[in-house]
Amino acid sequence: MKKELCLDTLKAVTHRYKLDGTILHSDRGSQYTSDAFRQELLNLGMTQSLSGVDHCYDNARMESFFATLKKELLYRIPTYKMKREDVKSIIFKYVFTYYNRVRVYTANPGGYPPAIYRELSVEQLLAA
Repeated sequence: MKKELCLDTLKAVTHRYKLDGTILHSDRGSQYTSDAFRQELLNLGMTQSLSGVDHCYDNARMESFFATLKKELLYRIPTYKMKREDVKSIIFKYVFTYYNRVRVYTANPGGYPPAIYRELSVEQLLAA
């Protein structure tokens, strides 16, 4: 990965959105730790957050979520033909209706979805 691609992407995004005060989290790839990239973040008023050295798993949960989102939803619909607001709405419904409340989640005991597992955990704590 070249730093120029990251710099170009950052510049393109800042032309569309106000990012002053934004925290950008990344791994420690050379493109993100380059002087040019760090200076551009400073110029834009952004703060950089880096994963720790040898902490390759700190983003594993989110990367797994995004892989699931793409595989189960985004790769199955023609997002390139849709309006941004329509795609955002579909993603919102998927996350807050299906993923959090219906989908089997193998990391939780019993396979409960995140919201259901949380509710059951709270009930158990209150009952104790």
